[in-house]
Amino acid sequence: MSDSDDERRWAAVEEATELLVEGSYERALELLRAAIAADPKNAYAYHYVGVAMDELERDEPARDAFRAAVHLAPNYLAARIGLSHSLRKLGQAGPAMAEAGEALRRFPDDGDAHYAMGMALAMRGDKSRAKVHFERFLDQKPELEIAMEVRALMASFDEDGEPSDGDA
Repeated sequence: MSDSDDERRWAAVEEATELLVEGSYERALELLRAAIAADPKNAYAYHYVGVAMDELERDEPARDAFRAAVHLAPNYLAARIGLSHSLRKLGQAGPAMAEAGEALRRFPDDGDAHYAMGMALAMRGDKSRAKVHFERFLDQKPELEIAMEVRALMASFDEDGEPSDGDA
């Protein structure tokens, strides 16, 4: 894909991303669907459909949209991480781990990929390996709120051993 294709595809979703930030998910979806109709190879559009569907708690459509984005752009890190989280939310720890693992293979130092792997491992009950990935995530100095949630989740491993599958 050329730089001009990439710029054109990003421009096609820019307004929708602003709507997502504002919480206007349904209107964003309208624009994103139009972008996909105009260019079915726009991985950005599929990714942001996944983001909107996730916000609307439509887990299967979110998974499908993230999967389409990853299919079109295998190095699209945010889409691969979104796919990992969607699979985890659907109770598919193994596939979630596989997607997080692929993200880490491609981007070994990415904090969000470590977070995704930690969450998938936590779902599987593999606390020691989850902690390693959560610590790598925390090394990236994430926002305070998410850092506190991850630390609380790690502390719960020591207390009762079984984390809840919240959005920590």
